[in-house]
Amino acid sequence: MINPAKPTAPTDAQAGNFADLPGVRLWFVDTGGAGTPVVLLHANTGTVEAWQHQIDVFAKAGLRVIAFDRRGWGKSTADPLTGNQPGTVAEDLEALADYLNLPPFHLIGIAGGGFVALDYAAWRPDRLRRLVVAASNGQFKEPEMQAFYDRIAVPGLTGNPDLRAFLEVGVTYRAEDPEGLARFVQMEHSARQPAAPAQLMRTPNTYSKVSDIQAETLIIMGGADLLAPPPLMKCWARHLRNASFVNLPDAGHSLNWERPHEFNQHVLRFLGALD
Repeated sequence: MINPAKPTAPTDAQAGNFADLPGVRLWFVDTGGAGTPVVLLHANTGTVEAWQHQIDVFAKAGLRVIAFDRRGWGKSTADPLTGNQPGTVAEDLEALADYLNLPPFHLIGIAGGGFVALDYAAWRPDRLRRLVVAASNGQFKEPEMQAFYDRIAVPGLTGNPDLRAFLEVGVTYRAEDPEGLARFVQMEHSARQPAAPAQLMRTPNTYSKVSDIQAETLIIMGGADLLAPPPLMKCWARHLRNASFVNLPDAGHSLNWERPHEFNQHVLRFLGALD
């Protein structure tokens, strides 16, 4: 059965703006409105485009939806004249929250965006309402997690940019929606600007660090995820104070793109925005 919810061109709500922040000209979308803000953090292989199944749906549910391209990804460009490089995503998020004068907000991070969501949640608990981390290995420094990462690496596949889509998108989605897969591959290949340096964590993610996160947290896992399978996510998420878990059995690593309806329903229910 073909997935009926395919990515589409951005709507007016996703038109976007630039914010001149320390070290970066940051491109973001903001649906506006009086609803509770929710900020979306894309994966290392994505941009704001990766959230096109979520932005309008969440806005129609009454949330004020904000998403941005990370520094050196998509349309956001580094500006060495205004701040240190490469900076951290958590600090760019903080600067954007100040720029938009946001009240306490929900935060959603997928994959590499999940690293940042944990980093930010531990740093600025006063700014967060609820936290969602999806399909993320968390980038933890503990030897236990480093060994886990090594065990699940796929020889000849992990680390090969030409074959990245086979890790990023589950086999069921590849079988059922070739057009959606082609769009994903196109986005992934153009997401990161040439030679753009990766932004480090503000502080390394550790078990001790995430155990201090106060926000109620939803962990969303893909049963067919080769990069952050459920046993790996449960390994680090057991250190959170208040976590609940959802498993989308046939979803791969890009589960918000592959299974948008299920992802959106679980997130909106958790955020209290589902009728």
